[in-house]
Amino acid sequence: QFRLVESGGGLVQPGGSMRLSCAAASGYSLARYAVVWFRRAPGKARVPVSCISDSGLTIKYRDSVKGRFTISRNNAENMVYLQMDNLKPEDTAVYYCAKKDVSMCGVMDVDIDVWGQGTQVTVSS
Repeated sequence: QFRLVESGGGLVQPGGSMRLSCAAASGYSLARYAVVWFRRAPGKARVPVSCISDSGLTIKYRDSVKGRFTISRNNAENMVYLQMDNLKPEDTAVYYCAKKDVSMCGVMDVDIDVWGQGTQVTVSS
């Protein structure tokens, strides 16, 4: 069964940086699929944050993170990353990586077929 595992969450001060990683379980490849990072803030719905296409040539961000977050992937290592800079308290959430069953981003929150378990990011002084 295809499985995703996130890592890299924790506590960071406002203005700080953090990098999240998303790995596919051994024996499965992310290389042909778009990957989306979502987040669920306390008391709010889960929303898409960023998407990267299979090749990495198409990238999308939600407006609130543009210029601060950078998504990337290394298909040789079967990894997807979310670099988060200039973090704000409102970025506090559980972050999930998710695999699309298609290669392109399109609408970020559709065609999702695999979810990771999530990693907590807390931005606080």
